[in-house]
Amino acid sequence: MDHRSWANRTWYRFCRWICRVVSVLFFRFRFHGAEHFPAEGGALVLSNHQSFLDPAFVGQCHSRRMNFVARTTLSSSLIFRLVAGPLDPIPLDREGIGLAGIKEMLKRARRGEIIALFPEGTRTSDGELSELKPGFATICKRAKLPIIPAALDGAFQVWPRGKKFPRRGIVQMEYGRPILPDEYADWNDDRLVFEVTKRMGECLARAQRLRAMRERRRLLSRHDCVQRTS
Repeated sequence: MDHRSWANRTWYRFCRWICRVVSVLFFRFRFHGAEHFPAEGGALVLSNHQSFLDPAFVGQCHSRRMNFVARTTLSSSLIFRLVAGPLDPIPLDREGIGLAGIKEMLKRARRGEIIALFPEGTRTSDGELSELKPGFATICKRAKLPIIPAALDGAFQVWPRGKKFPRRGIVQMEYGRPILPDEYADWNDDRLVFEVTKRMGECLARAQRLRAMRERRRLLSRHDCVQRTS
């Protein structure tokens, strides 16, 4: 049960609806695999990190609320306080998720909420999956959460590092089969990181294939339109 205020819950749903509309209209956003989310209880969604838009893409794929982390330094921004502040993000300090952030994450997980993390730690520089930081393994082991691997493709192309503003494009999101607590109970951190990296890589490969197919169809459709008008 969500213990947040009615106003907070309403604002989250409104923001998710806005993100969905904008994503479909400007980025032709599509996703598969939302059926892997549990109907109730906590879970940890682990996605690759391609752009500043990633939380908006990840958070709109399921009706259940997702909890994201946000740097504490952003609280000095008026825009952040007005828009993201009411979304109740988990605090992230300069060195990563500090003790307060870990405690808050475990608290939300144990009351049955979904946590979304980008375990690469920073946005990719080439669109490919980077090495994962092992910190998420501690959260998984302590909270005993199902792990849902996920990956985006196309977000890097619409807003790569170094660009001030996004551009139109095609974005594809894929969620994979969850890794259940019973599966990884006896794994050490290295094995868990390896398996999550493998599953996220599989999700990324599917997302890349589907986005490439959609891009080809778009180009063929444009070519047909040009031929008909010429």
